[in-house]
Formats: sequence, structure tokens, C-alpha cells
Amino acid sequence: MTADQKESTQFIESLKRAGIVIGNEREVIERLGEAREWHYAFSTLARQGKTLGIWFAATARTRSVQLKRLFAKYNFPGNAEAAFEASLQG
Repeated sequence: MTADQKESTQFIESLKRAGIVIGNEREVIERLGEAREWHYAFSTLARQGKTLGIWFAATARTRSVQLKRLFAKYNFPGNAEAAFEASLQG
């Protein structure tokens, strides 16, 4: 496992701990692992993954401030977290 694959998998695990439910999680992990730039790949999957059966949903424990910290920790561009929150189901 490369450093990028490890980081993207840790990010997915962090999202789940933050209360995000991921539909077709295995596909998300595989696609991020294959991507040259996993941050961009994740943002694309969050926006357009429904055609692949990929979706993200908030639960009652999901907090916006926690997501903001998480996206900052993993060095996403400034607008990525807001775009992700806008794409959440639920």
C-alpha cells in the first residue's frame, strides 16, 4: 500500500467515525487507491458517484465543524468540504 492509498483509506475511516455513511465503500476505496490525485478523485466521486452506486449520507452524529477539521487535516482545497456537505444525502 502506498502512502497515498494509506492516507485516502484513513480519510474514509475518519469520515465514518464522523458519522458519514458511505454507499459502495469498497468501490470508493478502490478508486481512490488507483487515482493519481486522491483528493480530486474523492471530490469527483462525492459529486458524481451516484451512477456507480456510490453515495455519502450524514447521520445524526455528523457535525459540520468536525467535517471542516477533517478536510483541513487531509489538505483538501478550501471549497471541498462545503461541496461535499452539499452533496450529502439525508
